[in-house]
Amino acid sequence: MKRKQHWENVFSTKTEKEVSWYQQYPQTSVDFITALELSSDAKIIDIGGGDSYLIDALLDLGYTNVTLLDISANAIERVKKRLGDKASQVTFIESDILEFVPVEQYDLWHDRACFHFLTRKEDIEQYAELADKAITKKGRMFIGTFSEEGPKRCSGLDINHCNEESLSLVFEKDFQLKGCFSENHKTPFGTTQNFLFCGFKRKNIV
Repeated sequence: MKRKQHWENVFSTKTEKEVSWYQQYPQTSVDFITALELSSDAKIIDIGGGDSYLIDALLDLGYTNVTLLDISANAIERVKKRLGDKASQVTFIESDILEFVPVEQYDLWHDRACFHFLTRKEDIEQYAELADKAITKKGRMFIGTFSEEGPKRCSGLDINHCNEESLSLVFEKDFQLKGCFSENHKTPFGTTQNFLFCGFKRKNIV
């Protein structure tokens, strides 16, 4: 409940440009997704997407089966208001990721905003188990998280820093790491945050 209260407060008191993660256009995520050459009806879920513009971009690219999961009702309402009539084309799920019970599987699991807030070992393990259950047999996963050079805290919360090896170990049971790269994100405040982006695919099932 404390986690939900925190994020409801963030999205009720700050504008989109008053948070560090704001991007006018999520170019890095869009480049990764389009490179996969998914079908237009592929099931894509954005984990902890808040009011980011990824959903808008996916709809503009012609994807028809898009889901946004976020803990904050306020964040979801902001996206719905921005999308207008297009909001009817999106499935919205209000849930803490650790309480999420998927009723379907997804071809692509995207997370640029949620994973790095999981700092307890048991929560990270639960996240990996959830991803295993929620991603299709040929599914892909794209995780953007703070690198070891990233900020110490974000939105007033402690965060989990990763390198390529540590992130790969989290998901090694079920997923194969396909590649990682680091990228600097310029915040609306003029500061720089270093992110680690990694793509994964399911391991071949023998």
